[in-house]
Amino acid sequence: MAPVAIVTDTCHYLPRQLVAARGIHEVSLYVHWDGREDREAELPDFDGYYAHLATTGSLPTTSQPSIGDFLAVYEPLLDEGRDVVSIHLAGGMSGTVQAAEQAREQLGERAARVHVLDSASACGGEGLMVLAAHAAAARGTTAEEVVEHARAAREALKMWFAIDTLEYLRRGGRIAAAQAWLGSALRIKPILTVESEITPIERVRTSGRAFERMVEYLRTRHDDGADGWVVQHIQAPQECARLVERGREIYGTDPVFVSEIGPVIGTHVGPGLLGVGALPLSHLS
Repeated sequence: MAPVAIVTDTCHYLPRQLVAARGIHEVSLYVHWDGREDREAELPDFDGYYAHLATTGSLPTTSQPSIGDFLAVYEPLLDEGRDVVSIHLAGGMSGTVQAAEQAREQLGERAARVHVLDSASACGGEGLMVLAAHAAAARGTTAEEVVEHARAAREALKMWFAIDTLEYLRRGGRIAAAQAWLGSALRIKPILTVESEITPIERVRTSGRAFERMVEYLRTRHDDGADGWVVQHIQAPQECARLVERGREIYGTDPVFVSEIGPVIGTHVGPGLLGVGALPLSHLS
């Protein structure tokens, strides 16, 4: 039996070399900026985009993959005799998972071989779920068993993100759950998570305090037995490196991955983000 293929979108922001090494298949979202449209997967790096975001008067826009984009990935895999588990950005944040479902429905008798999962997460949380699915598939399990393993990983993982300002969420209209924090609260440093949609956790006054809360959260996850940890950032490499060092002091191990979050999510949260999360490593084996 051919191994189950793992498909995802680009909003996990796993390191590209890790995606390639695992043979994970991607369907890219799009970003529309500076008079152009780019597949997020084809941007060589994110620096030029974020430089534009910091100075532009009009917020760039993002869009989900088309049904055809999904079919272009699903159909060759099915032709190879492989079943597919397709894991995507939270449905409360994007129509990506709905587009994947619509593509699956167009496959006729082969639709039953494609399993579409809403990660109810984004960025590192989605990435950890994808890695868990890959680990199960690599053991030669069935698609149904891969789905079960991925869902168990999602139940076990938690991610927090500290952002520099609510301004980008406000401008992009993605602030519904944190609406009460608007107004003078734009000067605070919000700490958020994703549970189907962007959800507020708490607010602190300074970047220094936000950093320490990320460290404290890593320590809490470590104490809870979540020994596979990750760090992500947006245009904050020095702060990210400091956070990784603090994480190593807590865990005594290297992170599962460290990466920068790209434009599709970054457009709505802005530069300066730091994110941490963890799950038990048993889900990745």
